[in-house]
Amino acid sequence: MNIKIRLIIMNFLQFFIWGSYLTSFGGYMYYTLQFKPANIGLIFMTMGIASIFMPTILGIVADRWLNAERVLGLSHIAGSIALYWASTINDPGIMFWVFLLVCMTYMPTIALNNTVSYIVLNKKGITDTQKAFPPIRVWGTVGFIAAMWFVDIMHWTPSHVQLIVASIASLIMGVYCFTIPSCPPSGKTEKRSIAATLGLDAFVLFKRRTLLVFFIFAMFLGGALQITNQWGVPFLNHFSETPAYKDTFGVKYPNILISISQISETLFILTIPFFLGKFGIKKVMLMSILAWVLRFALFGIGDPGSGLWLLVLSMIIYGMAFDFFNISGSLFIERESPKSIRASAQGLFMLMTNGVGAMIGSFGSGWVVQQFTVDQVTDWKPVWLIFAAYALVLAITFPLIFRYKHDPTLAVQVNH
Repeated sequence: MNIKIRLIIMNFLQFFIWGSYLTSFGGYMYYTLQFKPANIGLIFMTMGIASIFMPTILGIVADRWLNAERVLGLSHIAGSIALYWASTINDPGIMFWVFLLVCMTYMPTIALNNTVSYIVLNKKGITDTQKAFPPIRVWGTVGFIAAMWFVDIMHWTPSHVQLIVASIASLIMGVYCFTIPSCPPSGKTEKRSIAATLGLDAFVLFKRRTLLVFFIFAMFLGGALQITNQWGVPFLNHFSETPAYKDTFGVKYPNILISISQISETLFILTIPFFLGKFGIKKVMLMSILAWVLRFALFGIGDPGSGLWLLVLSMIIYGMAFDFFNISGSLFIERESPKSIRASAQGLFMLMTNGVGAMIGSFGSGWVVQQFTVDQVTDWKPVWLIFAAYALVLAITFPLIFRYKHDPTLAVQVNH
């Protein structure tokens, strides 16, 4: 089989696993298991905890001792067991620890999946990975959307079956990884400091005020990323209690409605070179923050009936909110970091967004939802407007504090 097709299958499975439960797990815990919002926030916080240290640990294992494809496969097999275990849990305290295991096995596989893809492509003589990999990686997004649709069409969004689907997919992925061409450790034995090995040398970037401010805002925006992942489906599900909305598309198929966000994400990536080249990182980041304001505000005033167009518009806006922050931010860090620590700098960016930022967003949003929940009934409008106000504060303060002069002569390229 053509190696690119094999890598497409691997990337599809990698994100099919995540798409099976990421956007619907919060609704399952909220409506089916009757967990308190604060507990749900704590459980989702495990993604941030795992993202802080697990990618580094397994990255070192793959670099020094064990083939990367085997580390990837073993992680997914362990993840399959953890996901199945999670499907049997109905206690929030136990779920926290079991879902932490799920995240510890899954979160590092995102980077490992990329690493394996790069190594395999290079071994097959394909050295321009920046050109060859994106058309392969986009199938990961397709896999994520396919899983969302599958779980939704089967009406498993409020059920533990979503975790079983993810568990089965994780087991298939784990076994499949052992059929991938060998990706042995590099064998490099040069001495490196502990800080360099753990990627901590990138913290030197905090000495530059511009980058320090950028990383701080990246952290707070990372919190915004978690909010609709956690609360989008519970929000849409609550309309089922209103007869006028009970049989609407958004209530019957919340995951499919939310998947418009991922579709939009793939399209907005194409616009990044133009916007970064024309306006620069400061204005592009501001556009992202304002898009988050609209993302949350439209949730606050929309509904699955006559206000469905507002929800759909919120999904479309998500593409700008996510890409203009996540992808553009990564490109900015790539350009501003010394070559010797670029990889560590990207790791620091991920730590601030998917690690610390995700923890802030998960815990903070859970606390906010809890304040507007009585007897497991949430008043969602003020919740979304508070989240919109949070983003608005960032939008007001960011251009005042972040000082960076755009140089339009520096080309920005995103290969697809």
